[in-house]
Amino acid sequence: MRLNTNFLTRTALFLALTLAVQGLRLPTFFTGPAVNLFLALAAVWIGMGSGVLIGLLTPWAALLLGILPAPLAPAIPFIMAGNAVYALSIGLLNRTLPAKAGGLAGVAVGSAIKFLVIAGAATYILALPPPITGALLLPQFYNALLGGIPAVLISYALPQGVKENPVQ
Repeated sequence: MRLNTNFLTRTALFLALTLAVQGLRLPTFFTGPAVNLFLALAAVWIGMGSGVLIGLLTPWAALLLGILPAPLAPAIPFIMAGNAVYALSIGLLNRTLPAKAGGLAGVAVGSAIKFLVIAGAATYILALPPPITGALLLPQFYNALLGGIPAVLISYALPQGVKENPVQ
């Protein structure tokens, strides 16, 4: 990963867009996929490091904005880890496999691993009440898929000149 003005500017722009969507305080079924859309687009267009960085910051923003209920604060490190593997999977498979197949495979693998990390922590590590634990189970998987699939389709629908070289 190269840290240069281009990388930092684009990452800051995607982080700002992601935080703006979170700040709208829309229902989770909209906000979750939108956040994952920006994570996936950042991983594909800017580089894996950008997607990871945004994924590490957004759970804290959700807590500070009141989107993530305070009882879920102990889950933040696991949400961060889930976001990081999601962005890494999408970026890595998009880079190594041919065309849309790599991006879609990255979304599928990343969504599954993200789900396993977050749901595993909610089920086996964290001591959370059952209704709160439910928010960390299948909705995480669905949000990752519903954000990642459109991100891959968008990234391949735009002209090549818009995208940054993913190998960074």
